[in-house]
Amino acid sequence: QSEDCLFLNVWTPVAAAKKPRAVMVYFHGGAYSSGSVTDPLNDGAALAAQGDVVVVTVNHRLNAFGYLYLPDRFPDSGNAGQLDLILALKWVQRNIAAFGGNPGNVTVFGQSGGGAKIATLMAMPEAAGLFHKAITMSGQQVTASGPLNASKRAAAFLDKLGQGVDPATAPVEQLVAALSATDPIIGGGVYMGPVLDMKHLARHPFWPDPAPQSLGIPMMLGNTVMETRAFFAADGKQLSGLTYDNLAARIGPEMRVDIDPVWVVAQFRARYPGAQPLELFHRIVTAARSWRGQVEEAEARARAGAPAFVYQLDYMDAKHADDIALVFGTGPDQSTCKHQVSTAMMNAFVRFAKTGNPGWAAYDLKKRRTMIFDAYTRVEDNPRAWERELFARVPYIQPGS
Repeated sequence: QSEDCLFLNVWTPVAAAKKPRAVMVYFHGGAYSSGSVTDPLNDGAALAAQGDVVVVTVNHRLNAFGYLYLPDRFPDSGNAGQLDLILALKWVQRNIAAFGGNPGNVTVFGQSGGGAKIATLMAMPEAAGLFHKAITMSGQQVTASGPLNASKRAAAFLDKLGQGVDPATAPVEQLVAALSATDPIIGGGVYMGPVLDMKHLARHPFWPDPAPQSLGIPMMLGNTVMETRAFFAADGKQLSGLTYDNLAARIGPEMRVDIDPVWVVAQFRARYPGAQPLELFHRIVTAARSWRGQVEEAEARARAGAPAFVYQLDYMDAKHADDIALVFGTGPDQSTCKHQVSTAMMNAFVRFAKTGNPGWAAYDLKKRRTMIFDAYTRVEDNPRAWERELFARVPYIQPGS
């Protein structure tokens, strides 16, 4: 909501440390435009206590404050929000030992936009050496925004802001209101995100391959099995009155890939003959749009000989953001089964932060081993293979790039 947001929070266990503790630094979701670690779901007390780790959560500049691309006036614009995260990680390096943390064992983890921010940092030279392991939760950044598209977005934003209005001096409320400008590239509200500015970010994070500077950093990638259940209201235009007859028309604009939606529906109906239209909608759009970036990153790491560890949250047909409370051990519902899933996820995240291995085999192109967190947690080879293979026939273009 303003530029006065560079705050972080630190949790440490009550007991004295026998040796410096692993540090887990969390970046919040909300794409690059919204969100905050003041959300009670991000409270780090339970994770710090159960895992015997130091937990840090970070706020930073968002939307126009952090990513509006105006290079002629502000050379660092377009990636200022990322530079804030680098500044926070430098603070951790300098100060975390005073809280019992080990500055030589720092794991960054983040959900949704937080994961995308981490993937981007893995390609930013200024972030090199500031963290030693990385976990992304339903958040990928295969490609960043190109500078020409970022300039078009800046022009749309300034037009909405008003002729003659200087964004450097305009009131906060006016800047936030201008974010309602229509994005000239992908439609909807104007996208703000990291820019391939050739100064702070000189290559795409995972295209044409993973950034070489970070191949030595152990990485864990995860998604939820029904991501899009969080994105569409039951009474919204996509789901209201949904039937087999209009399913293709409804999924068409939501898949974000250029593929015949009628053909896709026919393939999914043949594969899942008992599935109702609502289930098919979420299966299709999740596989086409939300899961695709994680697959791209996991396979890129495997091809590069630095395979990542992959997980999938299936519990209760998990939707986007359901993993936050499970990893932090927060949230009001602490049923026995949910508590077991939460404990399993917390233990895996903590083990990875301490050792670089969460407890299962890394993802390779032969078996594609994936940890499934569910009422019955298990490792599966190549889960949802058919859905992955169907959409692999069309190129992946990250929305916003």
